[in-house]
Amino acid sequence: MALPIVGYYIVFFYWPMVGAVIAFQNFSPMKGIWGSEWVGLDHFYAFVNGHYFWRLLRNTLLLSAYSLLFEFTTPIVLALLINEVRSRLFRNVVQTVSYMPYFVSLIVVCGIVKDLTRSGGLVNLVYTFISGTDGQDMLQQPGLFRGVYVLSEIWQRAGWESIIYMAALTAIDPKQYEAARIDGASRLRQMWSITLPGLAPTIIIMLILRLGYILEVGYEKIILLYNPVTYETADVISTFVYRKGLIDFDWSFSSAVGLFNSVINLAVLLFANALSRRLSRNSLW
Repeated sequence: MALPIVGYYIVFFYWPMVGAVIAFQNFSPMKGIWGSEWVGLDHFYAFVNGHYFWRLLRNTLLLSAYSLLFEFTTPIVLALLINEVRSRLFRNVVQTVSYMPYFVSLIVVCGIVKDLTRSGGLVNLVYTFISGTDGQDMLQQPGLFRGVYVLSEIWQRAGWESIIYMAALTAIDPKQYEAARIDGASRLRQMWSITLPGLAPTIIIMLILRLGYILEVGYEKIILLYNPVTYETADVISTFVYRKGLIDFDWSFSSAVGLFNSVINLAVLLFANALSRRLSRNSLW
């Protein structure tokens, strides 16, 4: 029964990893993988010592940090708030409305974001009113790109990702709440002492998984939203790999940068898993 699943992962996940060897070559399509010139770690040295390395690393880490701080925590807060709603009808309406953006095509989402943030767009008008600025297109301002990106991610994904935490909340024994109410605990106290500890294992596992992709922020959305004017704050390692590989056709260098990215992600994942196992006894393995 497991053979189709094993075959799927071998064909689509593990076998393509053989192609990573071109990161150590000057790959030529005419010579193929095994006939191309081997250059060792030259592409890795070139990337680390390159002009854009620190800008790419800074942008990637900052976007990941903002996403962890705001995008990761918002579904938890949303699940806690929905759990406190007593009206079943109102709860279903809120959940349905919050899930809907997740099913919208990324292309459409980026189109909506561009319309709302352009000069004269609704979000731009609100921002202009609050900040007193001149109403310039927000995606043409490098200083605003990270905020626009993170807010659009929260809008699109918070409702859907809250499902996991809502499911975890159903596993908490209702008798704990009844005992707390008898002891006179307020709803805020019940949330702090019962709900959050009950969610803690799920939060830790989701955080470890998230850290495994810390250097792989949602590059598809960034590619659709950024432009050369905002490269200073929007260009990340993944978008750099895309430009080098599919626009400049520098496949070996692009593969080296991508492999560098994956190794760092793996190291962070292993470290986070080991740290979590030591501190909380919750881990992926």
